[in-house]
Amino acid sequence: MFFVPMAIPFSKSPRYRSRYPDLAFGLTLISGCQNFSNPPGFDHLKRRLLRKMRKRETLTEITRRIEKYDRFFESFGFECPLPKHLKRTVNSGFPRYNLMVDAHFMAEMCAGILVAAADYDRFDGRLILDLAEEGEICRGMGNRERATKQGEIVFRDKTEIVCVLCQGADEKTRVMEDTRNVLFYAYAVPGIEGRYLREGLRVAADTMSEFGQGHIEWLEIF
Repeated sequence: MFFVPMAIPFSKSPRYRSRYPDLAFGLTLISGCQNFSNPPGFDHLKRRLLRKMRKRETLTEITRRIEKYDRFFESFGFECPLPKHLKRTVNSGFPRYNLMVDAHFMAEMCAGILVAAADYDRFDGRLILDLAEEGEICRGMGNRERATKQGEIVFRDKTEIVCVLCQGADEKTRVMEDTRNVLFYAYAVPGIEGRYLREGLRVAADTMSEFGQGHIEWLEIF
């Protein structure tokens, strides 16, 4: 199917803006991708990025940012996955799943931020960054039922919550083998500047463009 780029259908709700007026959020859309498992040259890129992030000064800065996410998750009673991901990456390198999932991990670890990857075509209507009410029900990966806590940061489409910052993304928008238009989105938490979201999303977008044969439609920080 021919893909026609559209204006970014995204906004922040009034209650989100009231609670977090200066908090950044990032989006990048790459169209026409192939979700290869390990394209030629991809391992070389991983090794190059890994060497860069393992440098002492860089790793110290990444660790500090991840600690800010960890404290934010703890404030809602959840464990942040980023510290474990960082330890595993430093010790064993980037994991290998498929190109889109790998690009998401690389974006997170290289910038020290939280990123999600989604099939853009599976969203239903306009996207909005919002705060949850107590006890909203959403479906996580594997269709596991989740209940939100009051004030949690959530990402919605027209019909439902598609991601809860502290609990993860949903099954509906999960990237699949047949995903062609991939949306990476990145959350900031207090203390994380928007430039780090841009840095991480640029890693994901460039990876999908070079190795997934995709076209970067846009990369925006709001």
